[in-house]
Amino acid sequence: MQQPQGYPAAGYGQQGQYGQQQPQYGQQQPQYGQQPQYDQQQQYAQQQQQYVQPQQQYGQQPQYDQYGQQGQYGQAPQQQYAQQGYGAQPAYGAQPGYDQQASAGATSQHNVVAPATWDIEALEAKDGIRFSWNNWPSTPLEQTRAVVPMGCIYQPLKPIEGMPAAVEYDPVHCKSCAAILNPFAHVDFLSKLWVCPFCITRNHFPPHYAEHISEQNLPAELIPSFTTLEYELPQRQAGPPIFVFCLDTCVAEDELEELKDSIQQTLNLLPDEALVGFITFGTMVHVHELGFAECPKSHVFRGNKDFTAQQVQDMLGLAPTRQPTAATTQPGQQPQPNQPAARFLLPLGECGFTLDNILRDLQRDPWPVNAGHRPQRATGVALSVSVGLLESTFRGQGARIMLFVGGPATTGPGAIVNRERTEDIRSHTDLQKGNAPLSAKAIEHYTGLADRCVAAAHVVDVFACSLDQSGVMEMKVCVAKTGGVIVLADSFGQSVFKESFRRMFSRFSEEAAESDRDHLTMAFAASLEVLTSREFKVSGAIGPVAAQKKTNAAVPAKNISETEIGVGGTNTWSLGGLDPQTAIAIYFDVTNQGAIAPGKGRYIQLITRYQHSSGKYRTRVTTICGPWTTDPNDVESLKRSFDQEAAAVLMTRLAVFRSERGDETNDIMRWIDRSLIRLAARFADYRKDDPSSFRLSREFSIYPQFMFHLRRSQFLQVFGYSPDESSTYRHCLLRESTTNSLVMIQPSLLSYSFQGPPTPALLDSSSVRADTILLLDSFFYVVVFHGEMIASWRDQKYHEHPDHAHFKNLLEAPQADAQLIMDSRFPVPRFVVCDQHKSQSRFLMAKLNPSTTHMSGDGQGEVIFTDDVSLKVFMEHLIKASVQT
Repeated sequence: MQQPQGYPAAGYGQQGQYGQQQPQYGQQQPQYGQQPQYDQQQQYAQQQQQYVQPQQQYGQQPQYDQYGQQGQYGQAPQQQYAQQGYGAQPAYGAQPGYDQQASAGATSQHNVVAPATWDIEALEAKDGIRFSWNNWPSTPLEQTRAVVPMGCIYQPLKPIEGMPAAVEYDPVHCKSCAAILNPFAHVDFLSKLWVCPFCITRNHFPPHYAEHISEQNLPAELIPSFTTLEYELPQRQAGPPIFVFCLDTCVAEDELEELKDSIQQTLNLLPDEALVGFITFGTMVHVHELGFAECPKSHVFRGNKDFTAQQVQDMLGLAPTRQPTAATTQPGQQPQPNQPAARFLLPLGECGFTLDNILRDLQRDPWPVNAGHRPQRATGVALSVSVGLLESTFRGQGARIMLFVGGPATTGPGAIVNRERTEDIRSHTDLQKGNAPLSAKAIEHYTGLADRCVAAAHVVDVFACSLDQSGVMEMKVCVAKTGGVIVLADSFGQSVFKESFRRMFSRFSEEAAESDRDHLTMAFAASLEVLTSREFKVSGAIGPVAAQKKTNAAVPAKNISETEIGVGGTNTWSLGGLDPQTAIAIYFDVTNQGAIAPGKGRYIQLITRYQHSSGKYRTRVTTICGPWTTDPNDVESLKRSFDQEAAAVLMTRLAVFRSERGDETNDIMRWIDRSLIRLAARFADYRKDDPSSFRLSREFSIYPQFMFHLRRSQFLQVFGYSPDESSTYRHCLLRESTTNSLVMIQPSLLSYSFQGPPTPALLDSSSVRADTILLLDSFFYVVVFHGEMIASWRDQKYHEHPDHAHFKNLLEAPQADAQLIMDSRFPVPRFVVCDQHKSQSRFLMAKLNPSTTHMSGDGQGEVIFTDDVSLKVFMEHLIKASVQT
């Protein structure tokens, strides 16, 4: 067989190394720093190369690898802490072995100085937090001139290397501001006092602390390296997790079988002590009695009327809740379901056989459906009954309602379309023009349910699997406010659903701490409280949060800003469900009016309270200390502290929040453009009215690209997307980590060829070549794109011939790497394999910068038929506007 043109004589031998060479998936993203286009972007013209410099912080930084080996995470103290520590005691006592811990951080007043360079990745790995600015301006005026808001992206449950196992005693609070004792507190060992860094109040240590504390014997919360610490509260028990499965039976027979199969497989992943409930719906809503094993028995609710919590309680025969609650449970005692509730919610170990029989016998909704009509699907009533059931039985205890829906609701509250198929489901145009009256009523219904779930600490998850829209846009408020997840797929048999559903129940690894090991990674009934020092306040948060008013009226929060960003007016939010990837954006407002003494620090404490899947209550405390820029003319120190990745995510969340609020897309676009121009004019180096002199420093060089791709993204551009798709994409963006969010905004692109191992490629139409394979990761889908020549050789089956094993390796390498991406992602992305000039190639072409269009094609790369401006034109306009400002 003749060898195809372009083959190297030695073949392609380095593909197998890619799995070890490319750790960016799930960790760092080299496409933001190691790509050659940031050094040599010819299409931007010679005079513009200077503003695109290599970004080492986005690559493999040596200090990131060394971070886990730093001395402050010394193995001896940590191991000693885990073995002897405070875990076995109800309170901190005499703990030998801390004589090696440096006490300087706890015994002297801190003098905070900004470093010459910021190790952003190390800060994130240490505390799970990233700031837009690590060095803050000290006045409101300087804050306004910084353009990008002061804010952070915080992952409350991020696994942290070197953090000890949860300590088994209650935290010590400041008597004035309720801040928790932390390494930045000033300690007087002689008088047994500690000074709160937030309010400068002197506090006496509790007797069991005062008796044993010394410079050589510090409790865990005062050890300098433990700026993030978890407490397991011994006095409270939450009980096992609760899951209510709510299934749509108005789907095709094969779809129902796939769904039943997934449910049965998932039941094997749940702990035996987990309480489960089972509800099915179609024309009617059936609440199944799992405690009645003699024969299948269910309580039926009409699907065309709503039911209050009291009505659900009465119809199910549920007496008012008298079982021990989380607040009244005695130490060592777990809440148990009362007798009426035990008919519907039982430990899986007791009702597994009954539930398996119900699933095996479950049939499609028997009510007839006329030709040209949709089935009667009472989704809104089913969710209302599910919420009412949990409210009446386990209010305040962590629970998840998992809703599986295969089409739009057509009857009762929550309906989004009439039954006649001649009526189309609402589109973005209908919503903009007010032609979707059912949608507004459905949103009102689901908003009421969301508020009830927030008050009861329950979570709603939606798994919508249908080629048609299912009403996710209307139901999203229930998911977003309670910390749930949305999975959107074409069918219940698709891996996007089946694998995502399975990964919901992932567990801690064997290497985890003993108190975590083999438990579910998901958390329940979570809340987040943010405390700040006096110079600044909390403006709000954006993410899967709901405002929560402070319950302790005796200690009113004084750090709530009048300027609201996102969900504001509070410093405490209900998070509902949490997982290790959940990230919250928090925005701050500098209110200080006077001068700040040099070396003074700013303090932030983030307190996450949640129910662990083991049934214990936990509190994770992260305390951050950062510097101030006290000199308004010291722009350089401010520039060095800029984290363009975190800033891009904070600005993106704010833009999406405004879009969800109903702001016009054009207004949001203008706001993005003006903010970018102001930022460049403030921090770039240039001579006025001289575009050729424009320079962006290393810390800002990629930020304009993020904004360019944000303007073109599906988060702001809804053309070609259904309301359900737009809602799902936005919901995922608002809950994901910084790294994952950046992949959504600016997808990563890798190029495979015979010239060597895979290399990062420019997200540009010029990267499309006939003799290369491209791998695109946009978070929601992963695309393997074959150039025209590669596709032709594959169709001629060259890869099946032993002489062309290197071509076979080339074809298999991107497939293997795509699998690596999908194996570590939730929700599981859609996998697309396509060829150049074929219809599926649109998944790639839509994400590329249109540097070569039908108007400007130069014969290089793929021509994209679009009127969108290219990155080159975008940057030219930015530079011109900035130097004239």
